[in-house]
Amino acid sequence: MMSNNLTSLLVVFSGLVFLLVLILRIKLPAFIALLLVSMLVGLGVGMDPQAVLKSMQHGMGGTLGFVAVVVGLGAMFGALLEVSGGVQSLASSLLNRTGTDRAPWVLGAIGFVIAIPVFFDVAFIILVPMLYSLAKKSNRSIFVFRHADVSRIDSNPCFYSADPRSYCSG
Repeated sequence: MMSNNLTSLLVVFSGLVFLLVLILRIKLPAFIALLLVSMLVGLGVGMDPQAVLKSMQHGMGGTLGFVAVVVGLGAMFGALLEVSGGVQSLASSLLNRTGTDRAPWVLGAIGFVIAIPVFFDVAFIILVPMLYSLAKKSNRSIFVFRHADVSRIDSNPCFYSADPRSYCSG
């Protein structure tokens, strides 16, 4: 008879393999496959069905709740900029003032400034419509602009700490 720890490891490993099969072979959406496998692994290791659901709610719900709010608000703000014509106006103004060659550098600077008060994912989502608009207007690859933007947004924590406690400690 196998020990309880070995059985649990076998169930978890089998769950990972099953998750990959569901996503890669059956082409089930990853989120649905993850939910299904999470339930099966929880039941497989002997958890009560109510405990499995509660564990999933606390584990995934906390993470998804935060991410959904951040991504949702950033996407709405980006969509407002795009629908209002603000993105096209900003892109045209940027290209007219800097030219096509310097536009990635200016966009990087804009990304750096926008990322000061918000997290990386929000700044990125806000600026995605501008990336597409600049690429379209300048006839350049979006990767030129994406690289400039992402590298500047991502470098913000090197220059300052977004956590106000770091300024107060001492």
